[in-house]
Amino acid sequence: MKNSFLLGLTLSSILICGSFTDLKAQDTTKVADLSLNSQYKDMLSKSRTLDGYKLVNPTRLTNLWRSATDSLKQEHRKLAQVQTKFKTLTTSVEGLKKNLATNEEALAASTSKLDQVSFLGMPVDKSTYNMIMWGAVLVLGIALLVSIFQSIGARKEARYRIKLFEELSAEFQTYKVKANEREKKLARELQDERNKLDDLGRRD
Repeated sequence: MKNSFLLGLTLSSILICGSFTDLKAQDTTKVADLSLNSQYKDMLSKSRTLDGYKLVNPTRLTNLWRSATDSLKQEHRKLAQVQTKFKTLTTSVEGLKKNLATNEEALAASTSKLDQVSFLGMPVDKSTYNMIMWGAVLVLGIALLVSIFQSIGARKEARYRIKLFEELSAEFQTYKVKANEREKKLARELQDERNKLDDLGRRD
């Protein structure tokens, strides 16, 4: 019984020493894939199982931890760079928003100036100015038409009056000629009567 126990203890010692020897030999090999998942799987595959437990080489576990720490540091650096870029982009976006607001205000002011004209020293919208001008043109057009119609009526009236004056003048000239002839006739008759009276006076 005692010999069997010593034999088992010896065999166990040999197995454990062999396992550590194999682990040291495996540590010298390089892992082709340096990702954490690959290193973890490689560590598990190269670790021996004893009584249901994995015998993990501390050196390989330290390397895995170092790789994980390096990966975390690299991710932190990337995160810091992304945050810096994000802040830079945020600042740029804010600046662009301010410039856009300024440009929109300038555009609105320019549009307002373009949409307004000076009328009698006062700024007036183009639509209102157009309405005023077209209204003035319409009023002037109506006044012109009225003036034309009145002028046509006045010309007709003037022509009628001129014709009437000419007719009256002709009648007056005719009357004047007739009156002159009548006056001459009466003058001759009066002279004849005077001559007759003179003849009668001489006879007496």
